[in-house]
Amino acid sequence: MTVFYFNNTGNPIAFRRHPTDRFLFDKSGNWIGWFPWGDNDAADKEGNYLGTVVGNRLLKRDFQPYRGYPGYPGYPGYAGYPGYPGFAGYSGYHSGFSDVPEASLKG
Repeated sequence: MTVFYFNNTGNPIAFRRHPTDRFLFDKSGNWIGWFPWGDNDAADKEGNYLGTVVGNRLLKRDFQPYRGYPGYPGYPGYAGYPGYPGFAGYSGYHSGFSDVPEASLKG
């Protein structure tokens, strides 16, 4: 089951192929990051902090401490087209978080 992530305004921005997938893809199916630490923090392909999953949102923590270089996970393969998840609605303010910049979400 595909798990979609949205920005604060409710637009889809990323997905996982299933809830325990360690890879993160943009809405076109291009690999953009992964979950190297076994929690809700995602890193981009270069190992830099990308964002944090907060419910069904992918948000960027305003002050993220450095967690070390996570290594390289290997290529995840092609995710395919996930379909259209619809609109999630406005989520309100999340203290200490903002939307992940659009440039970071390009595969």
